[in-house]
Amino acid sequence: MVATTTLDESAPERIWQATRPQTPAAHWNRGVVRPVYSNVRSILALAAFFTVSAFSQDAREIVRRSVELDQTNWVRMADYTWVGRSTERHFDSHSHVTSEHREAWETLILDGQPFERTLERDGKPLPAGERQKQQQKLDKTTARLGSETAEQKKSRAADYEKIRRRERAFLLEIPDAFDLRIEGSDTIDGHDVWVISGEPKPGYRPKSRDGAALLKIRGKMWIDKTGYQWVRLEGETIKTISFGLFLAWLNPGAKLVIEQTQINNEVWLPKREYVSGSGRIGLMKRVAVDEEITWNDYKKFRVESKIVSGDPKE
Repeated sequence: MVATTTLDESAPERIWQATRPQTPAAHWNRGVVRPVYSNVRSILALAAFFTVSAFSQDAREIVRRSVELDQTNWVRMADYTWVGRSTERHFDSHSHVTSEHREAWETLILDGQPFERTLERDGKPLPAGERQKQQQKLDKTTARLGSETAEQKKSRAADYEKIRRRERAFLLEIPDAFDLRIEGSDTIDGHDVWVISGEPKPGYRPKSRDGAALLKIRGKMWIDKTGYQWVRLEGETIKTISFGLFLAWLNPGAKLVIEQTQINNEVWLPKREYVSGSGRIGLMKRVAVDEEITWNDYKKFRVESKIVSGDPKE
């Protein structure tokens, strides 16, 4: 089997979400609860584009510039493979750990689409039967993509682009939705950064549902002074955020830390993410969880051959 990747601008939007492998276990991030933290995570992460210049540059113009840089990162990410690891803990009402789950996985980009392959579960390699299923899943995906017509590829790319644009549309609201302030300077991983805080702007009228959620979050960003890339983000919910027609909600005080790192002096990619918070599903079930995800072993590759499926034994 030979896999391929293409540097497709329509592909990268869901790559980070695709770093989470799908497993049969009923963890907190399944069903209704997963969108709660997933959406908040995306909102908080994208809030990292609050950038302000120490030389009194226009903050809104800097934000737009940062969004463009972020787009470039997403596009270039499609030219890499990587390994992700997660540790997920659940807590009872007394903050005692009731369960812990760990996973490791590899992410590939196949014809512009992310594909994840589970490597370990709770510190142990997958049994032979599960490894075979993972290989069969990869073969099936490569065969499907390899047999697409040019028209089908174009249609798939268009659908992906439509979703990406819709989910990122609220970024345009960020410059107007927040009061931004430079708190000082710092150094992170050798990068000189601005320390920038953002508070929801009173009286702002959001243009979308995601824009409304922004007004319930405050954050602090560490922004590289040279390249205007965000190196670290800390966010906190200051009001309850509801999802799924109020079937689930996230309490104030939920916290997020996201870190990025520069790879090959050409792109900034995720390094670490930590989420901690509590909420409810429906009227009764309380959920308290923290989760840490790390990404490493980024490898750049270029394959020009077509995707073909084959027997893994051959």
